[in-house]
Amino acid sequence: MPYEWLPPDGDTCRLQLWPYRSLPRRGMVWFLGGTALCIGVPLLGLLGSPVLWGLLPFLVATIAAIWWALERSFSDAEIVEDLTLRPGLVTLTRHGPKGRRQDWQANPHWVRLTLYATDGPVPQYLTLTGEGREVELGAFLSEAERTSLRGELAAALADLRRAGPDPA
Repeated sequence: MPYEWLPPDGDTCRLQLWPYRSLPRRGMVWFLGGTALCIGVPLLGLLGSPVLWGLLPFLVATIAAIWWALERSFSDAEIVEDLTLRPGLVTLTRHGPKGRRQDWQANPHWVRLTLYATDGPVPQYLTLTGEGREVELGAFLSEAERTSLRGELAAALADLRRAGPDPA
């Protein structure tokens, strides 16, 4: 699952969510190397021919375009959502691409967790509502993962509410 409950720190629970990566960096290197090899092998028959110089810029541009597209995909998916649950405060921090950061916080006794089965922009749309604002949670997760997360998060919020207000 592309989310993880971190070990509790006293009375604080943390949940981290991130997009699933089907191609890690190491896989990208292997893919680019394999693609370059597949493009390069047929060129061996053209060594010493002026046709090679006519094709070479296009083949290099193809490899460069694939590399650029994969790099762009990696940078766009640099998203981490950090949900912190503690008595008296629920905080969601979203670290987005290019260093963008968005914060939301609310009192856990007033936070409402909603899973819109069909009414959201995507099926199984998961939101947290509190302090007059509704925020999306795990936009990059699959439908099944959002449904599973809803159950786990509902239980964690119920435990937090039962624990009562912050003693400090």
